[in-house]
Amino acid sequence: MIDAPIRVVCIEDEPEMIDLVRLILSRKGMEVVGARGGQEGLRIIEQIRPNLVLLDLMMPDMDGWEVYQHLRSNPDLKHIPVIVVTSNAQSIDRILGLQVAKVEDYITKPFGPAELLASIEVVLARAANHPTS
Repeated sequence: MIDAPIRVVCIEDEPEMIDLVRLILSRKGMEVVGARGGQEGLRIIEQIRPNLVLLDLMMPDMDGWEVYQHLRSNPDLKHIPVIVVTSNAQSIDRILGLQVAKVEDYITKPFGPAELLASIEVVLARAANHPTS
């Protein structure tokens, strides 16, 4: 049986960032679907049920924390790992993200391809070892 590619939804209001993430991840055989805002991202996640979500925090239509709360409150989607990818590098946001909201990881922009890939690898491995509870 052939394994399906890892599907990643990148919710980001900057199209250039979606293109960059797609370029980095497609080289590793991952499929990236971009969403230009929170509402579009939630629709796409419900449709394709990705393996992972990369989530920007600051977006015009719905901020990343609202998207995250919607995901975690939906029993069908709450198991999907989320990595916050944001330019907001304030330590309080990182603490809120990792300790309070319990996102799987938090990456600040600008980031390098190796940093993004390492984070995804760790998060997906952790998700595989700790299936939905």
